[in-house]
Amino acid sequence: MRYRNLGRSDMEVSSVCMGCWAIAGGKMWGPQEESDAIEAIRTSLDAGVNFFDTAEGYGGGESERLLGKGLGERRKEAIVATKVSPRNLEPEKLRAACESSLKDLKTDVIDLYQIHWPNWDIPIDDSMGAMQKLKDEGKIRAIGVSNFGKRDLSDALSCGRVESDQLCYSLVWRAVEYEVQPLCVENDVGILCYSPLAQGLLTGKYESFDDMPPPRTRSRLFSGERETSRHGGPGCEPELAEAMHGIRKACDGLAMSMGNVALAWLLAQPAITSVIAGARNADQARANAGAAEVKLPLDVVSELDRITQAVKEKMGANCDPWQSESRIR
Repeated sequence: MRYRNLGRSDMEVSSVCMGCWAIAGGKMWGPQEESDAIEAIRTSLDAGVNFFDTAEGYGGGESERLLGKGLGERRKEAIVATKVSPRNLEPEKLRAACESSLKDLKTDVIDLYQIHWPNWDIPIDDSMGAMQKLKDEGKIRAIGVSNFGKRDLSDALSCGRVESDQLCYSLVWRAVEYEVQPLCVENDVGILCYSPLAQGLLTGKYESFDDMPPPRTRSRLFSGERETSRHGGPGCEPELAEAMHGIRKACDGLAMSMGNVALAWLLAQPAITSVIAGARNADQARANAGAAEVKLPLDVVSELDRITQAVKEKMGANCDPWQSESRIR
């Protein structure tokens, strides 16, 4: 396993983070056995993964509760990141949300506390001030944000130190490269990549887009006419299909799994601290951890850039993967 500093903090996190949304199950992910979730957490620790990401909104707190139970006596081996929902960004609500997460996680401190989405109806300096108070009191160790574009990240940085910005970023979703990534490089803000495997598309297990469960094809990559989609846009399925063919061919030439190649490509990009890969069982946890050991040659990184360039250009700089009317600015 390889480790990287989280922003300017003193925390070193594994370059592969276990994403804990999927272990909450539900309509998005399907049924989940608690024993499998706990085994995934402990297998991740055994493989050198020390970074775990969750949120109060994942399964109504179920993800946090499972993570707390799974870590158990091994809590000190882990760096735990969770998120406060945008509805809870007023100072008093933020404090109550933090206390609730601490209880569900069965911990005395949250290592990285993140604003899940911006709320433009609440002044960012109020929210950042509340976060700083929690940090001063020792309830959190570092402040992060999620789904913050150039404008919102700049505003947050003007109020205090931000160690990370969690954004949707993958081989086929590269919107952050236009504006947000350069700002992160300039300010030593680590990018945490969610959906690095594009809802399973980049695992290579789907022969066609129609094979994917409807909730997995709701992003702007796919036609707005697909079930569960809410963006109403045209998507870019022809360009995406061509890119997937090229990625598959490149992976076959490397004799490597598409998932590992996709994660390794991200880890070669500027400002990337960690890729957040979901794991619902021990086998998935081991497979994800293995990607940290993969280092792609520069010519392969460049070739994958070229293969996915048409998708990048079609999708543009809107970092919101779900809605054409962006909530990320």
